[in-house]
Amino acid sequence: MSAAHDPRHAPVLIDEVIAALAPAASETHVDGTFGAGGYTRALLAAGANVVAFDRDPDAIAEGQALVAEAEGRLRLVSSRFSELAEEVGENAIDGVTLDVGVSSMQLDRADRGFSFQADGPLDMRMSQDGPSAADFVNEAEESDIADVLYNLGEERQSRRVARAIVAARPVERTGQLATVVRRALGHREHDKKDPATRTFQALRIHVNRELDELEDGLAAAERALKPGGRLAVVSFHSLEDRIVKRFLKERSGGNASGSRHLPQAAAGPAPTFEAVAKAIRPSDAELARNPRARSATLRSARRTAAPAWGSIKQGRTA
Repeated sequence: MSAAHDPRHAPVLIDEVIAALAPAASETHVDGTFGAGGYTRALLAAGANVVAFDRDPDAIAEGQALVAEAEGRLRLVSSRFSELAEEVGENAIDGVTLDVGVSSMQLDRADRGFSFQADGPLDMRMSQDGPSAADFVNEAEESDIADVLYNLGEERQSRRVARAIVAARPVERTGQLATVVRRALGHREHDKKDPATRTFQALRIHVNRELDELEDGLAAAERALKPGGRLAVVSFHSLEDRIVKRFLKERSGGNASGSRHLPQAAAGPAPTFEAVAKAIRPSDAELARNPRARSATLRSARRTAAPAWGSIKQGRTA
């Protein structure tokens, strides 16, 4: 069974994503996170042409069979989704979908080092190049490790965990790191959530610069979408969802209204998105089929004809 048809790799909220994108024959859509090709397959089935991005060489290699099957309607690009506007052009695309975070394919392969469910090298690099998670935990200052765990993993006892990691150096394996964290925090078998989860999340986000990539990717989608183009983003934890929510609120004019007690603020850039939909989360039926969908949130909107604002860091309110 191929990864694309493996139920463990089922795309999350697929029906809701396709409804938000409303792909049609002759349209061109971007799948910014190809992975096992689930969203791309659905877009192709609707008749759309697809340009799909992935920074993981394994995903690009394994997607070549689908490229052949699509007979010219699919182009795979080995690149980060933050670079999609440079690849496809501005005001050129009918839809963009982003499924943010680590893929099931990466989680399920112990040699990639993303998960503590099976022991493997402490790697976590989506693109398979640059510094690994092991490089960071073995070379960084204790205070820097603590900051990453606190800010990106929301680990309240980040200093204790960082101290334990430094004391255990060198830390080279996922199983070793999980054991160090569990001992530092205390781990009982009946705990609903493994205490190592937050540390692994934080290190993965840090190694892959995931939050910066998401901010840059949203701004790239804004530039690439035609007027009337649709954006759909699936995120998996509060840090990601907060970025997407804020982006759509700001770019749809959600922060533009003044107070009746204060002078009206000067008019800012025209809204670049409209028809911002309410957040959608998986149904009970989907959760029963795919427990990994439990933290997913879909947010979507439609592009206006207004000029793009630029990077989120420039457009963000203070």
